[in-house]
Amino acid sequence: MVLDIIAVALKLAGVAFVLVAAVGVLRLPDPFLRMHAATKAGTLGAGLALAGVALAMGDAGTALVAFLTIAFLLATLPVAAHLLGRAAYVSGATLWEGTSRDDLSGVLARRATPALSGAPAPAF
Repeated sequence: MVLDIIAVALKLAGVAFVLVAAVGVLRLPDPFLRMHAATKAGTLGAGLALAGVALAMGDAGTALVAFLTIAFLLATLPVAAHLLGRAAYVSGATLWEGTSRDDLSGVLARRATPALSGAPAPAF
């Protein structure tokens, strides 16, 4: 009985974090903030939901699959987020007007206009 309550609580917390991630992707003003919301809250939400399912099922096979899936998410999503953020920055994605500084200015080459603005791509 207690394990079932904990499993439901984990699943509900996971769903809540995934919902926060979805709202963040829809509402945040620039691709960097949206990417942050999707990867951080989405990973935590998926991990909590998987932990809840593993606890509710109660068998070793399900727990192993849940553990491996959580490990896969933790290993791949930070790398994917870094690569997406770098690609967005280099392609000239506009920063939110509330951004106070650009730490990558002078470190990475950046397009003057966003890549999807209709401007021709630079010749490499």
